[in-house]
Amino acid sequence: MALEIKQSLRLSQQLVMTPQLQQAIKLLQLSRMELSEVINQELVENPILEETAESAEGESTASREEGEAGAQDPEGEQRRDEEASMKEAPKEDQLVTGKEDDFNWESYVEEFNSSYSPAPSMKEVNEDLPSFENILTKTTSLEEHLMWQLSMATFSEQEKKFGQLIIGNLSDDGYIKADFAELAREAGMELEDAEETLKLIQNFDPVGVASRNLQECLMAQARFMRPRQPLVEKIIETHLGELERKNYHAIARAEDTPLEKVIIATKLILELEPKPGRSFHANDTHYITPDIYVYKVGGEFVIVLNEDGMPKLRISPYYKNILSSAKKDGNKMTKEYVQEKLRSAVWLIRSIHNRQKTIYKVTEAIVKRQRDFFEKGVQHLRPMILKDVASDIGMHESTISRVTTNKYVHTPVGIFELKYFFNSSIGAADGGDSLASEAVKEKIRQLISKEDPKNPLSDQRLAELLKTDNIDIARRTVAKYREMLGMLSSGKRKKVL
Repeated sequence: MALEIKQSLRLSQQLVMTPQLQQAIKLLQLSRMELSEVINQELVENPILEETAESAEGESTASREEGEAGAQDPEGEQRRDEEASMKEAPKEDQLVTGKEDDFNWESYVEEFNSSYSPAPSMKEVNEDLPSFENILTKTTSLEEHLMWQLSMATFSEQEKKFGQLIIGNLSDDGYIKADFAELAREAGMELEDAEETLKLIQNFDPVGVASRNLQECLMAQARFMRPRQPLVEKIIETHLGELERKNYHAIARAEDTPLEKVIIATKLILELEPKPGRSFHANDTHYITPDIYVYKVGGEFVIVLNEDGMPKLRISPYYKNILSSAKKDGNKMTKEYVQEKLRSAVWLIRSIHNRQKTIYKVTEAIVKRQRDFFEKGVQHLRPMILKDVASDIGMHESTISRVTTNKYVHTPVGIFELKYFFNSSIGAADGGDSLASEAVKEKIRQLISKEDPKNPLSDQRLAELLKTDNIDIARRTVAKYREMLGMLSSGKRKKVL
């Protein structure tokens, strides 16, 4: 067969991820705080962009329209920029005197002097602000606290080295997460000597730290009880499994001790700390600022985007004048630089506007489908998937997924992440309308909260009670949802004390 070279035409479709498209996709999945950081960074890097006052509605609207039109027709945007720059060019007397109509320097100086007075002033207490404990720049960590005690102890250099290895290999809960024998070899210590040093470290504050398991942790704390409690130490050493199952009668029979004494000893054990490092966890309060507000006004739900504190962007008129001058003077480098920054600024403004519009449309579709939830609460949440909202607003499922990531909505029944509304369905026992999995979890939580502590509900009993509420669910599914709620099994929830 002869080979030949020939030309042919072929049509094909291909998706090209342009930098502008990548930027739009990135902005969609950013949280409100992350978006604000990106905008502030662009304000620093791109001189074409400037922040406009929020009260200037005409300018904000103009900049949005300018961004939309410019993104669709960059050449047309440049022509409009030239026309606008001629209109916005400063007058000759303004250039000579250096005055601007929209800025009063005298009032600015007066305000600056009054607000930055060297005299001390009393700040008004604002109850909405976080407490001082939540705004400290640094707190003492567990490792720092233990290292300080190690430096004050009368240990040899070898023992201190071993202690540093132990402290450096602790989990957040205060347990050793490395091989103990390996740490002893690395410090050059015999295993017996390392055991003695470890017991001394376990007596550091908090007592029981650097333990290898729960039994060792509780035993270290039990030895500090005054007076000593032999029954408490015996239960921890021998009957920890029965204690977990709350089988107090078996412990009493094994130790030949009255049940009353076993219960008293158990109460003392329950006062011990199973996680010694817990008090050193970072427990700063994290505040959530909703991206969207949903209000009920006159029987209808109103959606309001939260744009408080978000910088309002516009194209700087100063650089429009520079672009116009560069075209007249034939300065190619200046023209190319300003055009590149202008194109980037226009795309950013348009991407932000499209992001806000998409969030609004997604929230609107969620409100229409979940109206009962917004009126009555979690138990009336309906099953919904990404495909449902995507078909409602004519977008791809991946876009809906990005929009609902790290976005929070304030509703009449609380603050929820947008992804919260997307969940699987649980069938009704009579074949009627299905329920959302989150609504079923809420019913399980309520049933457990109302149970008798001395006779807790088993997973099978929970499944039977849910069936009486027209929810067809298997026992293993109840167990899965219970674990997701962070609730123990019925045997471990039982209280006999």
